[in-house]
Amino acid sequence: MKKWSKTALVLIFLFLVAEPVKADIETARQLMEQNKFAEARELLLPAAQTGSAVAEELIGIMYAMGLGVPRDSERAFDWYLRSALKGRPSAQSGLGWYYEVGLGIPAPDLVRAYAWYELSGIGGDPDAAANQQKIISKMSAEQVAKAKLLITDYREFLYLPLR
Repeated sequence: MKKWSKTALVLIFLFLVAEPVKADIETARQLMEQNKFAEARELLLPAAQTGSAVAEELIGIMYAMGLGVPRDSERAFDWYLRSALKGRPSAQSGLGWYYEVGLGIPAPDLVRAYAWYELSGIGGDPDAAANQQKIISKMSAEQVAKAKLLITDYREFLYLPLR
């Protein structure tokens, strides 16, 4: 009997679930455009449970804006964080904004806001540079240095290929 490597098993799993999840997310987007948010959420939750960063971000948007669910900044923050940690640039930018204004968390954190804006730029978010320029004027040199350390740590985690 052939023994499969962990990497091979993960790839097979991803192949088997990727297409159905992609279809569910597209259907959920269409439902959201039709203001059918409860139905969209029902499709997004299983997709998020399988690790879809897109589904996680869309659920975060729903909580951020109160679309089919009560508006809840803390839950929105948590969903954005899940998606951002999987490398989704738009979720990283959203997370940066939450840190910048202190929404869903106890207080603003400019260090983390700057770091997430930078990471979103690395990932290709078109608004990242403008967000960084806006926030850096509020930061001390020490805060910028701390942010750069975080960026180094997260960049390696988010953007370097698996070893």
